[in-house]
Amino acid sequence: MIPPNTSLVRFDNPILVTKNAEKKTPKDKKLKASSGSPGRTSPPLCPSPKQKLPPLDSRDGTTQQTAEVLNAILPPTEWSEDNTLWIQPVSSTPATRIDVVTLQDELDRRLQQRQARETGICPIRRELYSQCFDELIRQVTINCAERGLLLVRVRDEINMTIAAYQTLYESSVAFGMRKALQAEQGKTDLEKKITDLENDKREYERQVNELKAKCDQIEKKAADQKMVEEKKHAEEVQFLKKTNQQLKTQLEGIIAPKK
Repeated sequence: MIPPNTSLVRFDNPILVTKNAEKKTPKDKKLKASSGSPGRTSPPLCPSPKQKLPPLDSRDGTTQQTAEVLNAILPPTEWSEDNTLWIQPVSSTPATRIDVVTLQDELDRRLQQRQARETGICPIRRELYSQCFDELIRQVTINCAERGLLLVRVRDEINMTIAAYQTLYESSVAFGMRKALQAEQGKTDLEKKITDLENDKREYERQVNELKAKCDQIEKKAADQKMVEEKKHAEEVQFLKKTNQQLKTQLEGIIAPKK
Protein backbone atom coordinates (compact mmCIF):
# COMPACT_ATOMS: atom_id res chain seq x y z
CA MET A 1 0.00 0.00 0.00
CA ILE A 2 1.34 3.42 -0.94
CA PRO A 3 1.42 5.82 2.03
CA PRO A 4 -0.18 9.22 1.40
CA ASN A 5 2.04 12.20 0.72
CA THR A 6 2.38 14.61 3.63
CA SER A 7 3.34 17.68 1.62
CA LEU A 8 1.06 20.66 1.17
CA VAL A 9 1.69 20.43 -2.57
CA ARG A 10 -1.15 18.60 -4.33
CA PHE A 11 -0.06 15.45 -6.18
CA ASP A 12 -1.88 13.14 -8.56
CA ASN A 13 -2.44 9.50 -7.72
CA PRO A 14 0.69 7.31 -7.86
CA ILE A 15 1.36 5.66 -11.22
CA LEU A 16 2.89 2.21 -11.60
CA VAL A 17 5.82 2.55 -14.01
CA THR A 18 7.61 -0.83 -14.14
CA LYS A 19 7.79 -4.14 -12.37
CA ASN A 20 11.16 -5.69 -11.54
CA ALA A 21 11.26 -9.39 -10.79
CA GLU A 22 14.83 -9.29 -9.49
CA LYS A 23 15.39 -9.39 -5.76
CA LYS A 24 16.40 -6.14 -4.20
CA THR A 25 17.91 -5.29 -0.92
CA PRO A 26 15.95 -3.30 1.67
CA LYS A 27 17.93 -0.23 0.66
CA ASP A 28 16.50 -0.47 -2.86
CA LYS A 29 13.00 -0.13 -1.45
CA LYS A 30 13.69 3.35 -0.13
CA LEU A 31 12.62 6.43 -2.01
CA LYS A 32 14.87 7.48 -4.85
CA ALA A 33 13.67 11.05 -4.81
CA SER A 34 15.48 13.62 -2.73
CA SER A 35 12.47 13.89 -0.44
CA GLY A 36 13.03 10.47 1.15
CA SER A 37 9.97 8.41 2.15
CA PRO A 38 6.68 9.81 0.72
CA GLY A 39 4.96 9.19 4.03
CA ARG A 40 7.36 11.31 6.01
CA THR A 41 8.77 14.12 3.91
CA SER A 42 7.81 16.38 1.04
CA PRO A 43 9.02 16.16 -2.59
CA PRO A 44 11.92 18.28 -3.84
CA LEU A 45 11.16 21.96 -3.51
CA CYS A 46 13.67 23.28 -6.06
CA PRO A 47 14.52 22.02 -9.56
CA SER A 48 18.13 21.27 -10.37
CA PRO A 49 20.10 24.35 -11.43
CA LYS A 50 21.19 22.50 -14.59
CA GLN A 51 17.65 21.31 -15.41
CA LYS A 52 16.28 23.16 -18.45
CA LEU A 53 12.63 24.19 -18.54
CA PRO A 54 10.65 23.48 -21.70
CA PRO A 55 10.10 26.42 -24.04
CA LEU A 56 6.80 28.23 -23.71
CA ASP A 57 4.50 29.34 -26.47
CA SER A 58 2.14 32.05 -25.22
CA ARG A 59 -0.28 31.28 -28.06
CA ASP A 60 -0.58 27.58 -27.28
CA GLY A 61 -0.89 26.87 -23.57
CA THR A 62 -1.78 23.20 -23.85
CA THR A 63 -2.29 20.82 -20.94
CA GLN A 64 0.74 18.76 -21.98
CA GLN A 65 2.93 21.82 -21.98
CA THR A 66 1.64 22.85 -18.54
CA ALA A 67 2.36 19.37 -17.19
CA GLU A 68 5.91 19.53 -18.55
CA VAL A 69 6.46 22.91 -16.89
CA LEU A 70 5.05 21.61 -13.61
CA ASN A 71 7.29 18.54 -13.74
CA ALA A 72 10.29 20.78 -14.40
CA ILE A 73 9.43 23.09 -11.51
CA LEU A 74 8.29 20.37 -9.08
CA PRO A 75 9.82 17.03 -10.14
CA PRO A 76 7.67 13.94 -9.57
CA THR A 77 8.40 11.66 -6.63
CA GLU A 78 9.76 8.21 -7.44
CA TRP A 79 10.15 5.23 -5.14
CA SER A 80 10.37 1.44 -5.23
CA GLU A 81 8.14 -0.92 -3.32
CA ASP A 82 7.69 -4.69 -3.68
CA ASN A 83 9.98 -4.76 -6.73
CA THR A 84 7.86 -2.14 -8.48
CA LEU A 85 8.66 1.44 -9.46
CA TRP A 86 6.07 4.08 -8.64
CA ILE A 87 5.93 7.70 -9.73
CA GLN A 88 3.70 10.47 -8.40
CA PRO A 89 3.63 13.74 -10.39
CA VAL A 90 2.19 17.00 -9.17
CA SER A 91 -1.42 17.65 -9.97
CA SER A 92 -2.26 19.74 -13.04
CA THR A 93 -5.84 20.36 -11.90
CA PRO A 94 -6.65 24.08 -11.61
CA ALA A 95 -7.32 25.30 -8.08
CA THR A 96 -10.49 27.00 -6.99
CA ARG A 97 -11.10 29.52 -4.23
CA ILE A 98 -12.14 26.68 -1.94
CA ASP A 99 -8.80 24.96 -2.58
CA VAL A 100 -6.93 28.12 -1.53
CA VAL A 101 -9.00 28.42 1.66
CA THR A 102 -8.43 24.73 2.36
CA LEU A 103 -4.69 25.20 1.84
CA GLN A 104 -4.67 28.06 4.33
CA ASP A 105 -6.58 26.01 6.91
CA GLU A 106 -4.29 23.02 6.37
CA LEU A 107 -1.22 25.24 6.79
CA ASP A 108 -2.54 26.63 10.08
CA ARG A 109 -3.46 23.12 11.26
CA ARG A 110 -0.01 21.70 10.52
CA LEU A 111 1.73 24.66 12.11
CA GLN A 112 -0.22 24.01 15.27
CA GLN A 113 0.10 20.23 15.03
CA ARG A 114 3.90 20.30 14.62
CA GLN A 115 4.21 23.04 17.26
CA ALA A 116 6.03 25.50 15.02
CA ARG A 117 7.27 28.65 16.68
CA GLU A 118 5.52 31.87 15.71
CA THR A 119 8.65 34.02 15.89
CA GLY A 120 12.38 33.52 15.51
CA ILE A 121 14.15 30.81 13.53
CA CYS A 122 12.03 27.68 13.14
CA PRO A 123 12.89 24.97 10.55
CA ILE A 124 9.39 23.47 10.83
CA ARG A 125 7.67 26.77 10.03
CA ARG A 126 10.04 27.41 7.13
CA GLU A 127 9.43 23.92 5.70
CA LEU A 128 5.64 24.29 5.85
CA TYR A 129 5.66 27.77 4.33
CA SER A 130 8.00 26.53 1.56
CA GLN A 131 5.53 23.74 0.78
CA CYS A 132 2.67 26.25 0.79
CA PHE A 133 4.60 28.54 -1.57
CA ASP A 134 5.29 25.61 -3.91
CA GLU A 135 1.58 24.79 -3.95
CA LEU A 136 0.79 28.42 -4.82
CA ILE A 137 3.38 28.25 -7.61
CA ARG A 138 1.67 25.10 -8.90
CA GLN A 139 -1.73 26.79 -8.90
CA VAL A 140 -0.41 29.92 -10.63
CA THR A 141 1.58 27.92 -13.21
CA ILE A 142 -1.54 26.08 -14.32
CA ASN A 143 -3.25 29.39 -15.13
CA CYS A 144 -0.15 31.20 -16.44
CA ALA A 145 3.11 29.34 -16.96
CA GLU A 146 5.19 32.51 -17.35
CA ARG A 147 3.93 33.85 -14.01
CA GLY A 148 4.71 30.52 -12.39
CA LEU A 149 8.27 30.52 -13.76
CA LEU A 150 8.76 34.06 -12.44
CA LEU A 151 7.57 32.91 -9.02
CA VAL A 152 10.09 30.06 -9.21
CA ARG A 153 12.85 32.62 -9.78
CA VAL A 154 11.62 34.56 -6.75
CA ARG A 155 11.51 31.34 -4.70
CA ASP A 156 15.04 30.34 -5.74
CA GLU A 157 16.36 33.83 -4.94
CA ILE A 158 14.75 33.68 -1.48
CA ASN A 159 16.22 30.22 -0.85
CA MET A 160 19.65 31.41 -1.98
CA THR A 161 19.45 34.44 0.30
CA ILE A 162 18.36 32.28 3.24
CA ALA A 163 21.23 29.86 2.53
CA ALA A 164 23.68 32.77 2.46
CA TYR A 165 22.35 34.06 5.78
CA GLN A 166 22.55 30.54 7.22
CA THR A 167 26.18 30.22 6.13
CA LEU A 168 26.91 33.65 7.60
CA TYR A 169 25.17 32.65 10.84
CA GLU A 170 27.11 29.40 11.11
CA SER A 171 30.42 31.15 10.45
CA SER A 172 29.50 33.82 13.02
CA VAL A 173 28.69 31.14 15.58
CA ALA A 174 32.02 29.42 14.88
CA PHE A 175 33.84 32.75 15.14
CA GLY A 176 32.04 33.54 18.41
CA MET A 177 32.97 30.13 19.82
CA ARG A 178 36.62 30.67 18.93
CA LYS A 179 36.57 34.09 20.52
CA ALA A 180 34.87 32.69 23.61
CA LEU A 181 37.51 29.96 23.93
CA GLN A 182 40.27 32.52 23.44
CA ALA A 183 38.68 34.78 26.02
CA GLU A 184 38.38 31.87 28.44
CA GLN A 185 42.03 30.98 27.89
CA GLY A 186 43.00 34.63 28.27
CA LYS A 187 40.92 34.83 31.45
CA THR A 188 42.81 31.87 32.91
CA ASP A 189 46.14 33.47 32.02
CA LEU A 190 45.07 36.80 33.53
CA GLU A 191 43.88 35.11 36.72
CA LYS A 192 47.25 33.36 37.04
CA LYS A 193 49.03 36.64 36.39
CA ILE A 194 46.88 38.39 39.01
CA THR A 195 47.71 35.65 41.54
CA ASP A 196 51.44 36.02 40.81
CA LEU A 197 51.22 39.80 41.14
CA GLU A 198 49.37 39.50 44.45
CA ASN A 199 52.06 37.14 45.74
CA ASP A 200 54.75 39.59 44.62
CA LYS A 201 52.83 42.41 46.30
CA ARG A 202 52.70 40.52 49.60
CA GLU A 203 56.41 39.75 49.34
CA TYR A 204 57.26 43.40 48.67
CA GLU A 205 55.04 44.52 51.55
CA ARG A 206 56.88 42.13 53.83
CA GLN A 207 60.22 43.50 52.68
CA VAL A 208 58.97 47.08 53.15
CA ASN A 209 57.83 46.27 56.71
CA GLU A 210 61.20 44.72 57.48
CA LEU A 211 63.05 47.74 56.09
CA LYS A 212 60.80 50.10 58.07
CA ALA A 213 61.54 48.15 61.23
CA LYS A 214 65.26 48.35 60.50
CA CYS A 215 64.97 52.08 59.82
CA ASP A 216 63.14 52.59 63.12
CA GLN A 217 65.82 50.65 64.96
CA ILE A 218 68.59 52.62 63.26
CA GLU A 219 66.88 55.93 64.01
CA LYS A 220 66.30 54.96 67.63
CA LYS A 221 69.91 53.83 68.01
CA ALA A 222 71.15 57.02 66.37
CA ALA A 223 68.96 59.13 68.65
CA ASP A 224 70.25 57.30 71.75
CA GLN A 225 73.83 57.66 70.58
CA LYS A 226 73.27 61.33 69.89
CA MET A 227 71.88 61.87 73.34
CA VAL A 228 74.86 60.09 74.90
CA GLU A 229 77.32 62.13 72.83
CA GLU A 230 75.53 65.37 73.64
CA LYS A 231 75.57 64.49 77.33
CA LYS A 232 79.24 63.58 77.18
CA HIS A 233 79.97 66.74 75.24
CA ALA A 234 78.13 68.86 77.81
CA GLU A 235 80.04 67.21 80.63
CA GLU A 236 83.33 67.87 78.86
CA VAL A 237 82.37 71.50 78.25
CA GLN A 238 81.38 71.85 81.89
CA PHE A 239 84.65 70.22 83.01
CA LEU A 240 86.69 72.47 80.74
CA LYS A 241 84.85 75.54 82.01
CA LYS A 242 85.49 74.53 85.60
CA THR A 243 89.15 73.85 84.88
CA ASN A 244 89.44 77.15 83.08
CA GLN A 245 87.92 78.93 86.05
CA GLN A 246 90.34 77.24 88.46
CA LEU A 247 93.33 78.09 86.30
CA LYS A 248 92.15 81.67 86.00
CA THR A 249 91.77 81.94 89.75
CA GLN A 250 95.25 80.51 90.33
CA LEU A 251 96.72 82.86 87.76
CA GLU A 252 95.10 85.84 89.40
CA GLY A 253 96.39 84.67 92.76
CA ILE A 254 99.89 84.47 91.44
CA ILE A 255 99.80 87.86 89.76
CA ALA A 256 98.08 89.80 92.57
CA PRO A 257 100.94 89.78 95.26
CA LYS A 258 103.46 91.28 92.88
CA LYS A 259 101.46 94.44 92.70
